[in-house]
Amino acid sequence: MPDKSFLILDDDEAVGETIQFIAESLGYRAKFVTHARDFFASLDEMFPDIITIDLVMPELDGVEVMRLLGERNCCSRIIISSGMGTRVLDAAQRAAAQHKLNILGVISKPVSREAMRILVGESCDLKLPQVIPEKLSGQHNGQSISKADLQQALDRHEFVVAYQPKIHCGTGAPAGFEALARWEHPQRGTIMPIYFIPLAEEYGLIDVLTAQVFDQSLAWFSRYFAQSGLYLSLNVSARSLVAMCGQYAINPDRIVLELTESSAMVDPILSLDLMTRLRVKGFQLSIDDFGTGFSSMVQFVRLPFSEIKVDKSFVMRSQESAEARAVIKSIIDLGHSLGLVVTGEGVENSASLDYLNSLGCDLAQGFFIALPMTGAAAIAWVNEKYLLPS
Repeated sequence: MPDKSFLILDDDEAVGETIQFIAESLGYRAKFVTHARDFFASLDEMFPDIITIDLVMPELDGVEVMRLLGERNCCSRIIISSGMGTRVLDAAQRAAAQHKLNILGVISKPVSREAMRILVGESCDLKLPQVIPEKLSGQHNGQSISKADLQQALDRHEFVVAYQPKIHCGTGAPAGFEALARWEHPQRGTIMPIYFIPLAEEYGLIDVLTAQVFDQSLAWFSRYFAQSGLYLSLNVSARSLVAMCGQYAINPDRIVLELTESSAMVDPILSLDLMTRLRVKGFQLSIDDFGTGFSSMVQFVRLPFSEIKVDKSFVMRSQESAEARAVIKSIIDLGHSLGLVVTGEGVENSASLDYLNSLGCDLAQGFFIALPMTGAAAIAWVNEKYLLPS
């Protein structure tokens, strides 16, 4: 029996059977249900790798189902399906992202095997690390991550760093790396930052966590790339904007501190003060996930960013969504008009990279370019891709 499972929620039996047949032909153990109550019962039994959800349902609609999945910290990869227009599908995908769900993509009805194969096949090829949420893992008796859990992980130095490469769109040459925190739990395996960063902030442990991530990544970068001309991007909380390069022989202008749009705008006055001080010291500042928040353009222009990152939700949909393409072009034009470097995230195929390059986007990152990797693998990647001067 296949070890991969696929759960389908669709009130149209013919459509459900079709998707089930396609999933089984792709090597999945598949099941389809027509009612939300059966869906959630099957969810607890199967722990499916992939879920397909129809938006239009007679009881709970697909958006409400996704909200409930978000409350359960569901880690399955989700495909949204509907016969409605692309704007509705795009809006549903954004709603799902707000619930911190792992959206694999959207697919229009009638569902074709080729379209499903592209979504599901690429998902299999990526071999993404499995995130095991508290509610489903059973490792902590169904309890949420506590302050003591995080403190113990910090004391034991269980947080490690993965490095995702960034390249120049035009040439494909490496531009640097983004450092990404991972929690290597001794029982539950790899836990992704979406599960522990908000709690670290809530519990007052974000500064200690940030210090550990910075220490690891700066020591690695200082040893191997301090004089290479590459950049190291670090994701930081707005509460943790502190200078930590003093003990390392790294020029501050090689370090890019990344803030999300929402965190940067929580207190624009405080952010302006802290960011200006960091820019004076020579650090680069990047606004991450741009386009997903609702910040004032006046506030954004006032803050001294040096880089703007196009959120991956737009880049990943650039080939099928005119709305996404319009947003990408607007952000690139805005960034260049302000003298900022523009980076496109979420590049998962050559077409997306070509589109970013056609618009003059400066840098790109995503699974098509490279997955996050260990420090040793990142060094090998640069040696293979980057022609260092002899």
